Amino acid sequence: MTIVSEILEFNEQFVEQKRYEKYLTDKFPDKKVAILTCMDTRLFELLPKALNLRNGDAKIIKNAGAILTQPFGSAMRSILIAIHDMGVKEVLVIGHHGCGMTQLDSVSLVEKFKANGISDEVLDTLENSGIRMERFLRGFDSPEDGVKHSIQIIRKHPLMPSFVPVHGFIMHSDTGKLELIDDGYAAIEPLRGDEAK
Repeated sequence: MTIVSEILEFNEQFVEQKRYEKYLTDKFPDKKVAILTCMDTRLFELLPKALNLRNGDAKIIKNAGAILTQPFGSAMRSILIAIHDMGVKEVLVIGHHGCGMTQLDSVSLVEKFKANGISDEVLDTLENSGIRMERFLRGFDSPEDGVKHSIQIIRKHPLMPSFVPVHGFIMHSDTGKLELIDDGYAAIEPLRGDEAK
């Protein structure tokens, strides 16, 4: 049995038995938060449980390392849509210890591309088109650096409202313990002070 046939068989029973009913909600996050986090499998269930999140509470955006590589990429677009169209009032960037993006070796990864059948011609075409693999595949020295990088891109984005706090955390991927590394409220306090004048 393939993974797809297993999924389809389970899904059919899931729907027939109406097990979906306990997950019914709408598209607007009840806790009014968006979370940018890593795609790491250890966080799949751990992160929502450790944050006391249920279905419908938050918009969760995942990618490798919780990294925004460009201000106009799909992850940033998702954050902006969540804020401007879905009622999100705060953003959490959550990296984690033991992340595979820590000190990612782009040269080694390109060799894995080749081992999986990606030709030198394709790689050369990408390089000649301006796609620099060392930049495209860049990781970070520490999860804290990665989170701080993403926070700065979000905060400085021209379409980001200045009053939306952007917080930074590192999670222990075994225990779910959170470490606050950037308090988004502190970052917007000077703005609130200016508004009071």
